[in-house]
Amino acid sequence: MISRNFAAFAATTTLALAFGATPAFAQAFYLQEQSVRGAGRAFSGEAADTGSQSLWWNPAAIGGQTQASGALGVAVILPHGKVVDTGTRIVRPGQLPAPVGGNAVARNPINNGALPSGSIAVPLNDRVAVGLAISSPFSFTTDYDADSWTRYSADRTSLRTIDVQPSIGVAVTDNFRVGGALNIEYAKATLSNALPNLSPLLADGSQQLKGDGWDFGWTAGVQLHNERATLGLSYKSSVRHKLTGDLRVSGLVDPLAANNLTLSDVTATFRTPDQIIVAGRLKATEQLTVNAQFVRFGWKKFDDITLGAPVNQALPQNYRNSWSLAGGVDYAVSPELTLRAGVQRALTPTRDGQRDARVPDSNRWNLGVGGSYALTKAITLDAAANYVDFAKARIDRPTAAYVGTPAQTVVLTSGQLEQARAVVLSFGGAIHF
Repeated sequence: MISRNFAAFAATTTLALAFGATPAFAQAFYLQEQSVRGAGRAFSGEAADTGSQSLWWNPAAIGGQTQASGALGVAVILPHGKVVDTGTRIVRPGQLPAPVGGNAVARNPINNGALPSGSIAVPLNDRVAVGLAISSPFSFTTDYDADSWTRYSADRTSLRTIDVQPSIGVAVTDNFRVGGALNIEYAKATLSNALPNLSPLLADGSQQLKGDGWDFGWTAGVQLHNERATLGLSYKSSVRHKLTGDLRVSGLVDPLAANNLTLSDVTATFRTPDQIIVAGRLKATEQLTVNAQFVRFGWKKFDDITLGAPVNQALPQNYRNSWSLAGGVDYAVSPELTLRAGVQRALTPTRDGQRDARVPDSNRWNLGVGGSYALTKAITLDAAANYVDFAKARIDRPTAAYVGTPAQTVVLTSGQLEQARAVVLSFGGAIHF
């Protein structure tokens, strides 16, 4: 008979991996669609721009703002791709390795979704402004079929976050702005996957986990500017998340039947990456502004996930630090119409030999186009479209159930992410009042 603690370990291992899963439009489990304006130029100058739409990247963006402003936006995410079995095998105790079976091609496992965002900034005087940005920087849903070859590591996964960022920006001088912000993040996760019984002739068992929690981080930034150029520097801290939830295991038969259970208050603790952001904007002509932005992501902070009682284990994730680099332009066709375009290159923090079906992440290119049209002096409409192209990547992280017990069952994962791409359509508007 397997102990209840080991059964909990098998299940919470899957919970931990799910917190790293994502549609991966920016990097690993970070989504960058916090601004429609920024999407149009592939997020190439956000920390150096001004106004509430740049609050997420740099709270100094509202320093010296003399007019209240706000923005609302939504990004419609339309992913496409397939996750293909290339020889995954399962090793049950006392048996030779055998094909994992099931549907060998998972098509479009990442669901379509909509990602809202909003911001507002209000001046207190001609130097100081306060603001609020609300976004969802870590959100996704993946849904594999119940008979997919990935079923032992990934079935259905959902992660939702809400980031509330109260901010303050100050124009210290006419050419120097500073800002600071608190990041209040709520995270909620729900997931399920199959558990193997010891005989391949038996139907699989299943497990479902749910967890949520509130946690905190911070952002600080500066901007140096003159009439033609702006340099923005900012730092977004890592957030230490602690999710608390419930675990249910069912469908296991003897000798594993004793592991069918329901546990409450299972915890998983992990850290999101910090970000160092360097951006610049140069007014090359009266109509043309050139943008650039570099982001260094501290993904090594996501090195493991600590599981609380009754498991009391640390699960290694082995992410590496990574970066993105973007360039783009804004072109003022007329006082009312501004067009944008940009390109971004981003490298995945996942490593070969450690990539799981829950995190089918890879290096990618992001091409963006967009524009703004001023209906009146107070109201502007924004729109953007992005095409994200992902490189092929191996899915090759081995997994195991009932670790450390006589029933330990190993899955030797061998798969591949293929033909992965996404279209992101963003719509919104800004108002000055």
